[in-house]
Amino acid sequence: MTDLDRKINAILRLVSEAAGPIGSAEIAAKLKAQGIEMPERTIRYHLKRLNDEGLMKVQWKEGRLITRKGIEELGNALVFDKIGFMSSRIDNMAYQMDFNLEGKSGRVILNISLIREDDFPKALEIMKSVFRARIATGEKVLVAGAGEKIGSLEIPPGKIGFGTLCSINLNGILLKHSILVESRLGGLLQIEEDRPLRFTEIINYAGSTLDPHEIFIRSRMTNVRGAVAGAGKVLAGLREIPAASVHEAEAIIRKVESAALGRVLMIGRPGQTVLGVPVGAERVGLVVPGGLNPVAACEEAGIQTESKALAVMVGYDQLVSFDSVAG
Repeated sequence: MTDLDRKINAILRLVSEAAGPIGSAEIAAKLKAQGIEMPERTIRYHLKRLNDEGLMKVQWKEGRLITRKGIEELGNALVFDKIGFMSSRIDNMAYQMDFNLEGKSGRVILNISLIREDDFPKALEIMKSVFRARIATGEKVLVAGAGEKIGSLEIPPGKIGFGTLCSINLNGILLKHSILVESRLGGLLQIEEDRPLRFTEIINYAGSTLDPHEIFIRSRMTNVRGAVAGAGKVLAGLREIPAASVHEAEAIIRKVESAALGRVLMIGRPGQTVLGVPVGAERVGLVVPGGLNPVAACEEAGIQTESKALAVMVGYDQLVSFDSVAG
């Protein structure tokens, strides 16, 4: 997207956000406040062009209003500004989480799922097998009722908030130990005879505006319950670390498992393909299970959920074991 396109989109956005018709003088002032210098004459030229294209309409002398077509165009244009959003969010939250592996204290990243109160007992029964098969991320969870909060998120009436550990916690822990991690992709991992076979679907984080695992759950593309029985498709992610750090990373991963924060399904070899996905030179691939696998199993059973990956950060001391919740 060119600089001119961004300026035109900025004009569209200002008109769409205005409480009423807005004129060129007010638009110029608001653009200046955003650090965009544009003469009124130039703004009037762009407004006429947008009007001719049906993206705006003139409200007599008061100014312009955005049209339905303009709103659609603005939404489509803003998608390009969001490319790479997931990669940025992953890196930002991995940097902010401050869990201390030795002291087992500090903040960790949670995915949050909302489940109807009436469905929650059945959901727990379904999720038991997923946790026991170790297809989830760790064994710790957080449960909150309506009106309670998980981090900054308040649980709405009639719902139970169910927090699961996000696999990005591993990124943060490795980063704290000076091991750089690149989150390559989220995907569907085929399981055969209880072993990872290959990625069948992948979405690169760098090119995505949404979390891939949320997309796969909404699209009903998983078969987590089948994987529990030995053959199915689960949510998983691929990370890359420098090959020189692999031995240190393996020691850290063992400690992560002992803290019930998750595990790694597979560690590749330097520069070699992992489950059908190429890995960079002098890099090693790590395959990790998705934190939303238990919730995906609920969706497969017909239980409606609303999930948000990388939702909040909470203190590790707030978490409890899944078994203590499920009984």
